[in-house]
Amino acid sequence: MSFGFLKHHFISVTLGIANLSLYSILWVANTPDSLAQQPSVRSQPTATQSTRAENLVTSYILGPGDRLSVDIFDAPEYSVKETQVLINGTINLPVVGSIVVQGLTLEQARAEISAQYNSILKRPVVTLNLLDARPMRIEIAGEVFRPGFYSLSLYDPESRTPELQYPTIIDAIKKAGGVTIAADVRQVVLRRPQPSGSEQMINLNLWDFFENGNFSENISLRDGDTIYIPSTTDVNPAEVRQLSNTNLATELDNPVNVTIVGAVQRPGTYVLIGGSTRTELRLGGRPTVTSALGEAGGITAQANVHQVEIHRITRNNTEQIIPVNLWELLQTGDVNKDPLLQDGDTIIIPTVTAVNPGELSSLAKASFSNPSIQVTVVGEVGNQNSVALEVPIDTTLNQALLAAGGVNRRANQKFVELIRLNPDGTVSQRKIEVDYSQTLNEQTNPLLRENDIIVVQRSGVTRFSDWGLAISHPVNAIGNGLVIPTRIFLILDSLDIIDDD
Repeated sequence: MSFGFLKHHFISVTLGIANLSLYSILWVANTPDSLAQQPSVRSQPTATQSTRAENLVTSYILGPGDRLSVDIFDAPEYSVKETQVLINGTINLPVVGSIVVQGLTLEQARAEISAQYNSILKRPVVTLNLLDARPMRIEIAGEVFRPGFYSLSLYDPESRTPELQYPTIIDAIKKAGGVTIAADVRQVVLRRPQPSGSEQMINLNLWDFFENGNFSENISLRDGDTIYIPSTTDVNPAEVRQLSNTNLATELDNPVNVTIVGAVQRPGTYVLIGGSTRTELRLGGRPTVTSALGEAGGITAQANVHQVEIHRITRNNTEQIIPVNLWELLQTGDVNKDPLLQDGDTIIIPTVTAVNPGELSSLAKASFSNPSIQVTVVGEVGNQNSVALEVPIDTTLNQALLAAGGVNRRANQKFVELIRLNPDGTVSQRKIEVDYSQTLNEQTNPLLRENDIIVVQRSGVTRFSDWGLAISHPVNAIGNGLVIPTRIFLILDSLDIIDDD
């Protein structure tokens, strides 16, 4: 064998990978474990950059859709500028016909082509180039925004001269819209099919990748890989916030549907975007419990802010219950006490058995409280027959009476009626003794709620006097009637509270 032939053979094989080598060197330098195609995926290679580049190219497994060029030295009639791997895994070449290349590396396919031409040519020198790699098909399941099957390109779309680049597990997660905040990124599982028909299981800790820059966890993918991201069993609000600030998380502008029930002004389902559905409140960031409560009109004075709960259904159909203590948020200012929300969450705000006056004033000033409530005082109060009041949520009955001007001389000085519109649509009614010396007390000086009505009745003497006036001066008596809104009038009339005399 001549030296010239050996030199030519070396140059031909080298050219077979030259169009991929430079990019391969740069990419492998930043992603060490992408070199491994078989069970040693997690191993740390120690080869030189030149060897790494060669390994990157030769590790590529051919399959249907790949475009190749085949050059046979000094035999242009047998060379093919472009051929595609067919659905059955073969390529068609002059004279020799179909050759199976599916499942082979470039070097293995080159050797197979060379062997097929051995009976036709004396020592055929074959150069095999990958012109265009097929998209890789992978599956991603679990706690991602859009689970499913995806096709990933093996080329960097931002490069001016795109060259072969294996996508990584981070690329796949971003393609699926990012992870949810219920994801356990410490226990990601990659399942990789093997030529033998078995599966290789690779456990990954992506938290280590983000926290410590451990690139070995961001491994490169291969065609047919399946990624599974499990649900966390221990929600850490601080880590959730850290994760949400990485490019692994879902987009900030994704709408979040949440349901709010319990002690809020407007229970129901809300769509939150950037903290709120209201344009003026879209200040960025992800929706939190307090921003959701603000959208629902704020908590009521009866809310138990110590035992708020988030109920979350994970991708594996289990329920997470996340306790929230909003009182600690007010006392410590710890933002982690205000957890982030994700689509489908339900926030439950229980009611207290007894209102704590010491806490109520602080809660009334909180951003997630209703700044005020509407109550109405009707009857013998001040100089009017009906007063609509907008008062803080910590307002008691006595405070509302005083705000309306107090009961006048015509009033029954001993009792007033408290009419309450309940959330279920019913109306409750009770008499309460007037005693301005009483502090907050459910029996003698109760806390008022939205749409409460306080009725100050006339005294017995006033009733008799007004009856006599109606007989002797019927025109003047018209001015003594109650002038109140129609809605409230109908409620009072249905309860037989309005006098007909």
